[in-house]
Amino acid sequence: MSNQQNLKLPFPEPLVSAIGAAKRLIQTLAQPWLVQLVLRLALAVPFWKSGILKWHGFLQLNDTAIDLFTQEFQLHLPGGPYPFPAPAVFAFLSGCGEVTFPVLLVLGLGTRFAAAGLILMTCIIELTVPEGWPIHLTWVAMALGIAAWGPGLISIDYLLGDRSFRS
Repeated sequence: MSNQQNLKLPFPEPLVSAIGAAKRLIQTLAQPWLVQLVLRLALAVPFWKSGILKWHGFLQLNDTAIDLFTQEFQLHLPGGPYPFPAPAVFAFLSGCGEVTFPVLLVLGLGTRFAAAGLILMTCIIELTVPEGWPIHLTWVAMALGIAAWGPGLISIDYLLGDRSFRS
């Protein structure tokens, strides 16, 4: 008898076989193009939902958005917190980014640029709401994945030639 025949598996053979089948099914379903698409959509949603609430009309911020940056939001830096400098400008830029970057992600157009923009926005959000770090870390992880591995097959970027990714 060979050594392999003498070795006993710690689990019954049917369980090992079922685990192997489940692993193959998951690998079949979780194709890279699907993962990249889902990452883009999942990251777009919270920013879009926040951004759409800041607008009253085309390029017209609502008063609440400006009030948040004037009265509520503060930068939690050493020796602070400090009020936002030029709160109306920050409110406008935030509103623009929270609407534009998610649209770019969903379309897969300028995807790596959009992901980098959301990383920068998340850093500013983290300085504003430091207790939100668990969700902010998730957003940065998704954005880094998008920036590193690209938009995937289902994207305008792919059609335009962005087929490079890190292995």
